[in-house]
Amino acid sequence: MADSNITTLVTETAVKFKLLFTALLSTYAMNATAADNSVVRIGVSNDRSGIYADLGGLGSEVAARMAVEDFGGEVLGKKIEVIGGDTQNKVDIAGQLVRSWFDTRNLVAVVDGGASSTGLAAAAIAREKNKAALISGGFAADFAGAQCAETTTQWAPDTYALAKAVVRSNAQAGAKSWYFVTTDYIFGKTLEKNASEFINQEGGKVLGSVRHPLGALDFSSFLLQAQSSGADMIGLASAGGDLVNLAKQSQEFGLTTGKQKLATFLTFINDVDGMGLEVAKGLVFPTAFYWDTDEDTRAWTRRWQQKSGFKRAPSVVQALTYVSVSHYLHAVKVAGTFDGDKATKAMSDLPIGSKLIKNARVRPEDGRVIMDLALVQVKTPQESKAPYDYYKVLSTIPGDEAFVSLADSACPRVKKS
Repeated sequence: MADSNITTLVTETAVKFKLLFTALLSTYAMNATAADNSVVRIGVSNDRSGIYADLGGLGSEVAARMAVEDFGGEVLGKKIEVIGGDTQNKVDIAGQLVRSWFDTRNLVAVVDGGASSTGLAAAAIAREKNKAALISGGFAADFAGAQCAETTTQWAPDTYALAKAVVRSNAQAGAKSWYFVTTDYIFGKTLEKNASEFINQEGGKVLGSVRHPLGALDFSSFLLQAQSSGADMIGLASAGGDLVNLAKQSQEFGLTTGKQKLATFLTFINDVDGMGLEVAKGLVFPTAFYWDTDEDTRAWTRRWQQKSGFKRAPSVVQALTYVSVSHYLHAVKVAGTFDGDKATKAMSDLPIGSKLIKNARVRPEDGRVIMDLALVQVKTPQESKAPYDYYKVLSTIPGDEAFVSLADSACPRVKKS
């Protein structure tokens, strides 16, 4: 055998041995982690690199850590750790990530979930493992509706509540006809469906809709179709970076200079900042959390900014991540178990003590978190006096009025009379 062939064989053998050794070492480490019952983990699953990264992302992980820290760092004699990962807004990646956490990291709960599609994947795996899913980032009504589970609680205000508040507010202002520009996945489709139902109830009419891919760069063709419809309202059934770009391009095309107006449903303070007040001024929408509501929300915001290193205001998702993890840990302590069904039941039995949201409770029949929503309007540049001083609170919508009633719930667990 030639020397070069011997060298090649030795090198390949060494590489194969190294790969095998690394795999064995990794397996050992994973098994050791799984066998270490002194530590339990809460996993923050969301977008870390895409259009929703600022809405949840690392900021949600920081919020979860704050909740664990405030609780004392231990529960049922076990240390609590928070881990996080990037779903990339892809269902398969979200599923693999969350499943690996449950299988190898002693995960007891998954929180946030990111986009509704990835959040539903996370919730399904949590149900399979009988662990808790605390959905603070998924807004589709399915979490407490058609895909409700005894281990899932939905903290994010859902598409039903968002659509109801926005449609009724605009109907009272005289809007009759609508056209939707909708993101083409479950959140957008559900939001458009819910809004259309309320438009019909208010005596209005939906003239049409067009759907755009998630993370699109150019919305011109979609907006031109909306403009040519002649509808009173252009409903933007999108969120995050898509919503920001839609709003900016709407102004560029002159959609807001005539009789037509924009309606946004799921609007984050990050979105308003991205649009700029000149574009966003006058938008009216509901929210469960505004950082500048009172001294409690301002104090929590200062802590979150200090721990995260972010100068921006926290989003409603990040605030709800903190509240949901805090309430879950209290429920685990009372229930005496990490079993998802029992911990979730305890969450519905206990009052929610957080001052970040108002008049909140977990509805036991479907896991929907009922809370008051604030109907806010974006200030003009002249009205804003400080960074992130963006909202005027127009009114408070009581939780029982905002969210779907049990009589109209699509959750299979709800017993109809």
